[in-house]
Amino acid sequence: MQRIPCPERDDWRATAEGTGFTFHTINGERYWDERAYYAFTLNEIERRIEAPTAEIDAMCLELVGRAIRDEKYLRRLKIPEAFWPLIAESWRRRDASLYGRLDLSYDGWSPAKLLEYNADTPTSIFEAAVFQWTWLEQAMERAIIPKRADQFNSIHERLIDAWKKHGGAKHLHLTGMTANTEDAGTLAYLQDTASQAGLKTTLMDIKDVGLGGDGRFVDLDDRAIELAFKLYPWEWMFQDAFGAKLASAPTRWIEPPWKAILSNKGILPLLWEMFPKHPNLLPAYFEDDPKASMLGSSFVRKPLYSREGANVALVSAGTTLAEQQGPYGAEGFIRQAFASLPSFSDQYPVLGSWLVDGTPCGLSIREDENPITGNTSRFLPHAIL
Repeated sequence: MQRIPCPERDDWRATAEGTGFTFHTINGERYWDERAYYAFTLNEIERRIEAPTAEIDAMCLELVGRAIRDEKYLRRLKIPEAFWPLIAESWRRRDASLYGRLDLSYDGWSPAKLLEYNADTPTSIFEAAVFQWTWLEQAMERAIIPKRADQFNSIHERLIDAWKKHGGAKHLHLTGMTANTEDAGTLAYLQDTASQAGLKTTLMDIKDVGLGGDGRFVDLDDRAIELAFKLYPWEWMFQDAFGAKLASAPTRWIEPPWKAILSNKGILPLLWEMFPKHPNLLPAYFEDDPKASMLGSSFVRKPLYSREGANVALVSAGTTLAEQQGPYGAEGFIRQAFASLPSFSDQYPVLGSWLVDGTPCGLSIREDENPITGNTSRFLPHAIL
């Protein structure tokens, strides 16, 4: 694994905007940054990233199976009891999951470590699937990178195949908070992949989802919502006004209700409990577990539910180095071993390892100058050399 400086394409901004990637710059700061790229060997990708991703995913699915069979897991995750049957039924039906992203710390030689699993509403998939592939092709054409280069990236093709497999003849509604630029871009991209798979689609804001007289969820044209992709967290769905209707309405959701288990940071101590000393896991405990003291005075404190790092605190030698404020934490916290991000030319990357339809198929990289805050504010492309 190397970080290699390189010239950027002089027309990359116009290229980005031409593809709908309008949030390449946020508040005047680069979000997309191609002045360097991360390089890997094929062996490194296959053995150190792809294989551990598949193994971690398998462990997560084993955890879901245990949680469905033993409600103590659902209690520990503080999932509202009213929704346990909804979650269990979706698992027993084998409701399809479209995608997810494992965030990993990897330094190029030690085993990759799971920081957390973005199992329910991961964004940055357009950048990963499309725009960094466009960079690869053009960078090779313009001799910015070697012509033999490749990329660990079949996300786009696998998304289309997954929609063909799981969409059937149903009309697909895609919903989320469309006023958010990044969310709207993600929804538009996923709508495009579904359309390429042959599905009829409607994109709508989550606030426009209605309830018909027959108990079905409907769109603004009173069309029944049979199959819905939602870029909206399950824990918010449970709390919303129509949450009580989720169990009785016939809508099939992607991501499915059973993903509410894996989008909870409580899976980190549960995985450590199930697979102690696993090389790809960090020690983690629920904060009220006496074993949490084993982490000593250095750890990362995370609420069971959190978005964009809200209410996460990094504590080193008893001192809080960084803490982001937010509305989370009422359900409780976990503590995870403090693991500093690796440094590459004084930049600190987090690797996003993507799964589509349960198959590892792509890599995205976010980095920051600060190893403590770990905001991972810039998205950089990667190549296999």
